Amino acid sequence: MAPVLETVGLVKRFGGITAASDVSLRVARGARHALIGPNGAGKTTLVNLLTGMLRPTEGRILLDGQDITGTEAYTRVHLGLARTFQINQLFGELTPIEAIGLAVSERMGSGRDWWRLAGGKPEVVEEVGQLIEQFHLGDVMSLPTAILPYGKQRLLEIALAIACRPRVLLLDEPAAGVPEAERHEILAAVARLPKDVTVVLIEHDMDLVFSFADRISVLVNGTLFVEGAPEQVARDARVKAVYLGEALDD
Repeated sequence: MAPVLETVGLVKRFGGITAASDVSLRVARGARHALIGPNGAGKTTLVNLLTGMLRPTEGRILLDGQDITGTEAYTRVHLGLARTFQINQLFGELTPIEAIGLAVSERMGSGRDWWRLAGGKPEVVEEVGQLIEQFHLGDVMSLPTAILPYGKQRLLEIALAIACRPRVLLLDEPAAGVPEAERHEILAAVARLPKDVTVVLIEHDMDLVFSFADRISVLVNGTLFVEGAPEQVARDARVKAVYLGEALDD
């Protein structure tokens, strides 16, 4: 079966620094695919290339067989490629219900009239309510996002990405910075993501990675180092030497 997301010989250079080196990655449709590696391995650079925030020096990016290498970031969202960020990119003055209403309305092509559409279209109201419930935001849905607990902000960001109805969702360290008491909600939300959405998870938390992924790719120095099923990667001596071994020794 053809991959839903693929890179072919992807290279990104910043002056004399190569942040991505000949990365050829294939993500199967419906996969739970984790991308791991030590700090500075090039994980976020790769995500920025996939989503159009950076342009590659060489190589191609394919979404469902369509070459999207030269398309803008917002076009990739419309084509079905959404993401979250290591650091939240949220509108602090909006409430969760307003932010999700805006995202749903924008997807329907009526972003400028989102407040009117959200109040007057039963399908918008229903979808917003479903997302609020799915991501356990009901207790904070009318509060400004800026004052929400950090775990709730992370949940909101995932909810906003799902509101775009993506075919592929890139989660960039969704549990990063979340207090331990709130982490379980993030883990549960990731586990409940729709099965028809292909998910690529970039994460340092090995508990999350191995409880989530059915395939793991390891990046080291911008190069695809090892790839395979979780149990294969966990047993690989090279991976232990550069990454997992350090984590397991903690």
